[in-house]
Amino acid sequence: MLSILTMSLIILTMSMVVMLLASMLSKKTMVDREKSSPFECGFDPKSSSRLPFSLRFFLITIIFLIFDVEIALILPIIYIIKFSNMFMWTITSITFILILLIGLYHEWNQGMLNWSN
Repeated sequence: MLSILTMSLIILTMSMVVMLLASMLSKKTMVDREKSSPFECGFDPKSSSRLPFSLRFFLITIIFLIFDVEIALILPIIYIIKFSNMFMWTITSITFILILLIGLYHEWNQGMLNWSN
């Protein structure tokens, strides 16, 4: 019991020393204006942060997130086929996929999936 306690104390002490050394060695001594600014990509932090953003990229991102969540909802349907009533599983799966297809048709019909005009 005493040796386990001693070994735990030694391991804890060694990990604390390694963390302190890593913290001291990783700190930069020279402060750079560009590195300490909120924008490291070349934008001037003194200008307006409300730059125009393409609405098409935003809509594509939203469509991607929606379909990503839908895939996360479809995957468990495959796993529960063994534990479910086959009729109810089929009706639920067909309804869910039908809703997805109607949404895809609506996005396609509205022109959200076209990159060029």
